[in-house]
Amino acid sequence: MSTTRSKSRLLGLAFISALAIGLVGCSDAASPSADPGGSPVDNDAAIADVAWGEDAFGLPVLTFDSPFVVSEPAARLIADGDGAALEQGQVLALDYVAFRGSDGSEEYSTYDNETPESVVLDEASLEPVLWQVLQGSHVGAQIIFATFDYSTEPVDGVYSTILLALTVHSAVPVLDRATGEAVAPVSGLPTVTLAENGTPSVDFTGIEMPTGLVVQRLITGDGPAVVEGQSLTVHYSGWLWDGALFDSSWQAGYPATFALAQDSLIDGWVQGLAGQPVGSQVLLVIPPELAYGDAGQGSIPGGATLVFVVDILAAV
Repeated sequence: MSTTRSKSRLLGLAFISALAIGLVGCSDAASPSADPGGSPVDNDAAIADVAWGEDAFGLPVLTFDSPFVVSEPAARLIADGDGAALEQGQVLALDYVAFRGSDGSEEYSTYDNETPESVVLDEASLEPVLWQVLQGSHVGAQIIFATFDYSTEPVDGVYSTILLALTVHSAVPVLDRATGEAVAPVSGLPTVTLAENGTPSVDFTGIEMPTGLVVQRLITGDGPAVVEGQSLTVHYSGWLWDGALFDSSWQAGYPATFALAQDSLIDGWVQGLAGQPVGSQVLLVIPPELAYGDAGQGSIPGGATLVFVVDILAAV
């Protein structure tokens, strides 16, 4: 679903994706097993020596000896928050400042864009060291996390280290599926049928393809309205107008999280989902100029009109 992103957005996503267990060990590049002097790396001792401070604006600053390296991810809770307790399955909005272990320089900050990044608090998807630290913590918790810098190319097969000063900005629950008041079907649009578990299917029989963007709510949720710039957790399926399914989080078996922003999603999603209440199910018919245009992408041909059914499960 993503389009070309800005450099700063790419950097941010690269750093936050290092929190996910899925990236660890997925590359042929190795992690460092020793510091530059050749001694084995003691990760717990190394991160214990990192100091958390604040700059003149109250933003986190990490102080450490450079070059700083870890042989595997490490995390340390600096201070617990005084907000609500974190619970498994929630979507956490994280503010952070990223520092390069090579020289201590600041590389990226979510505070610059006023847009926290989101992760799901789940043992199966988070780095184990982060999962351990976050269990029992609360909104507002401050954490130092050291890991490999996947935003750069490895040197001699070894990734450099990045350190994140993380603050849990907020936490919201994730629905299993859209829930709320059903909306009466509208004539002239594809017919949506839901399986017992909520997986949608679409019937295009006798329907003429619209020429513009169609946004039709199928279920009206009772959550807060989605705001552009938030991170959404959704279940979705997408079809070409000929009925061919080209993507589905339902088939993948777990929902997806996207930033509702023009540098992250096709315009039809941004325009169609902004303002929709959390818990809603929305039918989108997106013309090519608001999707992938004449170029297409992957299995989506150029000039394709796309149809999506989207369950909005959470927004942070």
